[in-house]
Amino acid sequence: MTNEVKNYIQLHFIVLIWGLTAILGLLINISAVAVVFYRTLFATIILLFLLYFWKLSFKVGFKEFLKITGVGLIIGLHWILFFAAARVSTASVCLVGIATCSFWTSLIEPLMSSRKVKVYELALGVMVVIGLYIIFSVEFQYIEGLIMAILAAMLASVFTVLNGKLTHRHNHYVITFYEMMGAFLGSILLIPLYLYYFDTEIINFIPFQWDWFYLIILAGICTVLAFSMSIKVQKVISAFVVNLTVNLEPIYGIILAFLIFGEEEKMSFGFYVGTAIILLSVLTYPMINRIMKRRALQSDLIR
Repeated sequence: MTNEVKNYIQLHFIVLIWGLTAILGLLINISAVAVVFYRTLFATIILLFLLYFWKLSFKVGFKEFLKITGVGLIIGLHWILFFAAARVSTASVCLVGIATCSFWTSLIEPLMSSRKVKVYELALGVMVVIGLYIIFSVEFQYIEGLIMAILAAMLASVFTVLNGKLTHRHNHYVITFYEMMGAFLGSILLIPLYLYYFDTEIINFIPFQWDWFYLIILAGICTVLAFSMSIKVQKVISAFVVNLTVNLEPIYGIILAFLIFGEEEKMSFGFYVGTAIILLSVLTYPMINRIMKRRALQSDLIR
């Protein structure tokens, strides 16, 4: 098995783990901002012990520290929107909104890396928009949650592109440590804004018995393990391909949500049509990308 295949298998394993996050967010009986608060606090503490045990250097330089923790702030906001979206809608709706990552990345990555926008990436992005339009039209009662999830997806594309640059300069566990620290501080700063927007929700910061168990899984497996692995694979896989693969998260997540929550996660036929269109863009991209690369290579040979 080649290293490239191993990296893709790891990436799909990461996406499977992330498919659990919206479900865990619904199982935990505290508000979305509190979930992020504990998730990032526990992840920071776990990483602190791991880095100390492995004797890895914490030194990154002050400018790099500001950059990495700044990315962490974006991650914190992304997670708050993500969990809030699941609370005001369903896990399935939330996961479909997150599937727009590749659309946002097709726009954001060229701007941040000074490469040309690829027409076929935008075309696939339009497919995503069509899928979302269908979902909006048949599941309008969940519009608030879907908009939150789409905004969370946009933020995910931003920090994925930024991590693609950071991972070539620092150890992936060190990056994750400082990003979780930044996300933790961000969750504290965003508490007043969260209270203002969700003024009808009582912000409960004291987890119940099973909440502690779910939070540890969320912090240890879904964050420290999966997030660190995702940063590592970005050394060899582009941000667009990473986010395109993350679009498979709804498939894993919706299946898991239906198995756990049953009829609560059952949606209308139109919802699944829109979801299918969005996911079709995921399956289409590798084939189109391969064809375009082959044509570019043939063009270079003719020259």
